[in-house]
Amino acid sequence: MTAPVLQHQHRPEGDDGTSVWLVCDGCRRMIYGRRFARGGSVCPECGWHARLTAAQRIDLLLDADSVELLDTPVTAADPLHFIDTRPYTDRLRGARAATGMSEGVLVARGTIEGCPVVTAVMDFRFLGGSLGAAVGEAITGACEIALRERTPLLLVTASGGARMQEGALSLMQMAKTAQAIGQLDEAGILTVSLVTDPTFGGVAASFATLTDVIIAEPGARLGFAGARVIEQTIRQTLPPGFQTAEFLLEHGVVDLISPRAALRPTLGRLLSVATRRQATAPAPATAAASAAASPDGEAGGHVSAGVVRDPARLAERHPWEAVRLARRLGRPSALDYVGALVEDWTELHGDRAAADCPAMVAGLGRFDGMPVVVTGTQKGHTAAELAARAYGMPSPAGYRKAARVMRLAAKLGLPVITLIDTAGAHPGIEAEENAQAVAIAENLRLMAGLPVPVVAVVTGEGGSGGALALAVADRVLMCANAIYSVISPEGCAAILWKDPAAGPDAAAALRVDARALLEAGIVDGVIPEPDGGADVDPLAAADALRAALAGTLADLVPLDPPTLVSGRRARFRRFGAPAPASAPAQVPAPAPTPGAAVPTSPTVPALPAARPPTGQRSTADLDDVRHS
Repeated sequence: MTAPVLQHQHRPEGDDGTSVWLVCDGCRRMIYGRRFARGGSVCPECGWHARLTAAQRIDLLLDADSVELLDTPVTAADPLHFIDTRPYTDRLRGARAATGMSEGVLVARGTIEGCPVVTAVMDFRFLGGSLGAAVGEAITGACEIALRERTPLLLVTASGGARMQEGALSLMQMAKTAQAIGQLDEAGILTVSLVTDPTFGGVAASFATLTDVIIAEPGARLGFAGARVIEQTIRQTLPPGFQTAEFLLEHGVVDLISPRAALRPTLGRLLSVATRRQATAPAPATAAASAAASPDGEAGGHVSAGVVRDPARLAERHPWEAVRLARRLGRPSALDYVGALVEDWTELHGDRAAADCPAMVAGLGRFDGMPVVVTGTQKGHTAAELAARAYGMPSPAGYRKAARVMRLAAKLGLPVITLIDTAGAHPGIEAEENAQAVAIAENLRLMAGLPVPVVAVVTGEGGSGGALALAVADRVLMCANAIYSVISPEGCAAILWKDPAAGPDAAAALRVDARALLEAGIVDGVIPEPDGGADVDPLAAADALRAALAGTLADLVPLDPPTLVSGRRARFRRFGAPAPASAPAQVPAPAPTPGAAVPTSPTVPALPAARPPTGQRSTADLDDVRHS
């Protein structure tokens, strides 16, 4: 059939060509028609987003002069010869006359901010955007074009659900479209959904929610069963905002909410970063940069690309000093580092199951021009931020969000960078009800087999399994004043010393500091910090991290997936394995606290001369005994 003609309908006008006044369905105020149209049919007073036609959507999203409308399929018009109060064929004729469309979806090829895309856009005016055989065939056809051309796919959804007049045939479209999305997953091609109001039933339970990234317009509703069905069927009272985009973001279903005016740049940024390209590593740090980052300003075999690899080049000190420095509130957070180092950043949200964890951030961007995925724990710098971010202790939803985004990295062939600063995984009833242990365990297994380069950096606290769940990497680095341990020193002291105030002794015994961990091979390198710590000069700390990541990725990006995976598995396989008889493993004791007695045993250091009394720690000593 002939491709439909794109209709421009953005200018509400009277019959005589003069602009009309409209009433906003959100705030009920009068809106001048031309102003409303210029704003993309968004109320300038309250931000309410009116429905758009499929043609208007294409006009809004795709670059001018890039649009090529594609043929939509011809299917059996009335497979069941269905009649309710009217014959189904009459309803089809009426919808075609009212919309100028042959069916409820337009398929097009074009670009968004210069990035190629195939798109299928639904139109709610056509029988409520219902999913019938023709719509299912159009969506599947768009998937097949994207697969054949290896081009990202954008689906714009608006639907009340399956088309009842086509019976079980309409139900089968859910499976058909779902498997088409699955083929794009297998081929490593990005898929994106733009959820508009409303998206329900069979569309919500198939292609709309199977894409890599789900974007929703403000206030857009999405769900399997509609509110009226729920209320009338099981008599439940629904909460305010139920099934809206804002509700769905909080509950981990959508990645982000984008106002209509921001959709093009948001999609353009995402498409440009996530489209598979030949991996190109950032240039490694120069010798001069390495020298500037090294503790004594000398470059050489012990310092490469700004990473110290010889423990002897790190200053000796008592591990408790590192504990205090690692917990300082001013240290750069994951989002601070992202802001300094990552361009075109798009943060993704949610575990697609139940929640979005504020203590875990994840997204895509460019590091030194190279597309990457970044995920990390987020604390904050004030009491309010700490509380809002759950003190940087991720819930199961946080680990599942990180896992989801790392799987996306594997699909698109993008390196993964993890930034770790957490006292540990969040404890408590809700975390256990949602299988915290399972979430951590699944991340360990997932990361061990990721077919892309993975670099983990402990930037502050590396607390137990909650930190390890982001640290199964090809290279594990840590900042000079960071710590990494199986348990917090206070937690260890409370259990073994029966005295939480014995934290300094436990820190010494656990050897939580960078020097000891590098000596033991737990970490592969140490990133120097500015004098006084990363919080004294965050920009210098970010520059040091940039040099370390650039050099490390330059080594890893050229490696093929089997080499990466086998090397990563070998790295972790050796921990705890019997040491060769000729070279028994030895870990030297840490330097004692000034004024403390010299330890008489390498495994049980003597107590420091002065210990912080219980209950008198500074605010910088964030108490992480809660997760012990």
